[in-house]
Amino acid sequence: MTSEQTELGRFLRARREGVRPTDVGLPAGTRVRRTPGLRREEIAALAGVSIDYYTRLERGKETRPSPAVVDALGDALRLDDEERDYLRDLAAQAARRAPEPRAAPSRTVRPTVQQLLETLRPNPAYVVSRTNDFLAANPAGLRLVHGMADWPARQRNTIRYTFLHPAARDLWPDWEQKAKGCVAQLRAVAGTDPDAPDLAALVGELIVKSPDFNRLWERYEVRAIGDGSKTFLHPVVGTMTLTHEVMTLNRTDGQRIVIYMAPAGTPDHDAMTLLDLTAPDVVSEVGERTGSVGPR
Repeated sequence: MTSEQTELGRFLRARREGVRPTDVGLPAGTRVRRTPGLRREEIAALAGVSIDYYTRLERGKETRPSPAVVDALGDALRLDDEERDYLRDLAAQAARRAPEPRAAPSRTVRPTVQQLLETLRPNPAYVVSRTNDFLAANPAGLRLVHGMADWPARQRNTIRYTFLHPAARDLWPDWEQKAKGCVAQLRAVAGTDPDAPDLAALVGELIVKSPDFNRLWERYEVRAIGDGSKTFLHPVVGTMTLTHEVMTLNRTDGQRIVIYMAPAGTPDHDAMTLLDLTAPDVVSEVGERTGSVGPR
C-alpha cells in the first residue's frame, strides 16, 4: 500500500467520522454507534457507490476513483471548496503508479524581496516557505513572533513555533484557533505533495513532540492561509490587533510574504510602530542582513 493511498483512505475515514447522521438527513437511531459519525454503508449510499467499492477506497485498495465519484464523495461528506480540492489532489496522488522525485525547495530569498521587507517598515513582515519555514524578516517581523529569534535560523518555522515554543501560548490569546489554522494550512500542502521531504520531516517531528499537533493533524481539516486579523499579547509593546495579508511570491517554490497592518492613528498602529523602532537588526535564514543596523 502506498503512502498516497493511505492518505486518501485516512482522509475519507476522518471526514466520515466527523459527519453526524442528522447532518445529512438520516435518522439518528436509538442504538449506540460503535464508531463516531457515519457508517461506511451510509456514505456509500449517499455517494451512490457500492459498500465494497467505498470500503476499498478507505483501505487503499482502490486507487482510481473517477472525478464523478470524487465529487459525489465530496457532497456526501459535506466538504467545502478547499476540502474538495484537497480530496481531488489526494485522488490524483493515489492514481500515480509511483511518486515523482522532487528536489527540496530553495530557502534562498531574492535580494529584491529582502528590499521589499525593508520598505514595508514599520509594518511587521516576513517570508515563509510552503511549510512555513521562517526564511527572512524585517526587524519588526521577527520581533512580532516573540522568542523566534532565540532559535537557530534553520529551526525557525511558524508552525513549529506555535506548538513547541514556550512563548507561543502567551502570545496569542486564541492559541487554539491559531493552532487549528496552522495544521489546516499544512494539510493543504500535504494534498499536493504528500511525499515532500520537508513536509514529512516537519510533520513527523511535531507528531512526536506535540500531542496537540497530533490531535489536530488527525482531524484532516484543510484551509489555505489568507487574510485575516490576529490579536497579540506582546510582552514588549502590549496588546495589539493587526490585520494581515499573505501573498505568494512569483518564481519561488511556494514562498509567501506575510504583512501585518493597523490603521494609522490607532493604538494598534502605535504599538506596531514602537515594535519596529525598538527592534534590533535581524539576520535572514541565509545569513544576509534584512534590515538597517540598529533601531531606527
